[in-house]
Amino acid sequence: MAAARWMLRWVAAAAAAVAAALALDNGLARTPPMGWLHWERFLCATDCAAEPRRCVSEQLFVEMADRMVAEGWRDAGYEFICIDDCWMAPTRDKQGRLQADPKRFPGGIRKLADYVHSKGLKLGIYSDVGSKTCAGFPGSYNHYDLDAQTFASWGVDLLKFDGCNSESLELLAEGYRRMSVALNRTGRSIVYSCEWPFYLRPVQQPNYTEIKQYCNHWRNFYDVYDSWSSIKSILDWTALHQDTIVKIAGPGGWNDPDMLVIGNFGLSWDQSVTQMAMWAIMAAPLFMSNDLRHISPEAKWLLQNKEVIAINQDPLGKQGYQLSKDKNFQLWERPLSDRAYAVAVLNQQEIGGPQKFTFSLTFLGNGLACNPACSIRQVLPASRDCGVYSWISSLSVEVNPTGTVLLKVLPL
Repeated sequence: MAAARWMLRWVAAAAAAVAAALALDNGLARTPPMGWLHWERFLCATDCAAEPRRCVSEQLFVEMADRMVAEGWRDAGYEFICIDDCWMAPTRDKQGRLQADPKRFPGGIRKLADYVHSKGLKLGIYSDVGSKTCAGFPGSYNHYDLDAQTFASWGVDLLKFDGCNSESLELLAEGYRRMSVALNRTGRSIVYSCEWPFYLRPVQQPNYTEIKQYCNHWRNFYDVYDSWSSIKSILDWTALHQDTIVKIAGPGGWNDPDMLVIGNFGLSWDQSVTQMAMWAIMAAPLFMSNDLRHISPEAKWLLQNKEVIAINQDPLGKQGYQLSKDKNFQLWERPLSDRAYAVAVLNQQEIGGPQKFTFSLTFLGNGLACNPACSIRQVLPASRDCGVYSWISSLSVEVNPTGTVLLKVLPL
């Protein structure tokens, strides 16, 4: 019996060693990555003659990189300039390598990466686990090692790996694993952004423990749109599944609710505040998809808000969660470093005017956030000190329809 137990322990230890060897241990994304991604705003615009300002081209990314530096985005923490789908030529080259469209990217990706790096920024790129990308360009199926080597040779710093056109869930999973291993083998630090669980969910429950072994962040839900209904659906889905997804997030691996669409056309000011506040609560990667050449001062202030970014980037790395839902109000909290908490009060009502929401501070942090006392600061929609409160106090906040009040609670 003792020998059998020893053998079982040995087998378990060997299995753990194999899992550790395969686990993603690239030292990256210790806090949620931040940057700019072209997809939601610019989609698959490829006619540079007809639409030179919208076209997915070398010029677009150079101009965005210039704005990232000149307008303070890099200094605020947004470090990645990310190319999404539609950058490729329709076919691979004679050596079987992916290649950029020669008309839209005349210098190739290596030249663009060098330019982005010269600005103190990092370059992200896109490919797909299947035979073709979602837009029909060449995918990485059967080319994982070659494509990883190609991206590394170009100086790429992040790969967004989509899940279209895979023939089976087994091939999908194998492809995500193989690309992760291939990226690590290159010796270059490349953040790995996956859509693996999103493509699994219609058929089976994702194994998030495995996904985190291979990916730095991962999409769970549909693409974000430039609309309040899209933001609301993402938040509703996250709250519904929080028991599954919140616990797996942390340094090196994050749930990704998709891009920030603040600064575009579809969100009101209060809805923009809600997206920024809730993405901070959810410890979400912050990838803007907007036109930094044409963005309002208000949107810029919100996206560059240091207090909100500090909450998002908190080194403790715990994702927030919904504490309660009361008619139209939702109360969320996120544990932060040094026993602090971020708290969000979201008003989902879409009619009428501002409404007050009152809650007991004993709700927060399992009763510990304000025990015996705390100071509370409002971060959004405007920054102000709310004062000092005792453990048994209640707090009232006034929240606009579809808006959010974001608070920071500091123990005394």
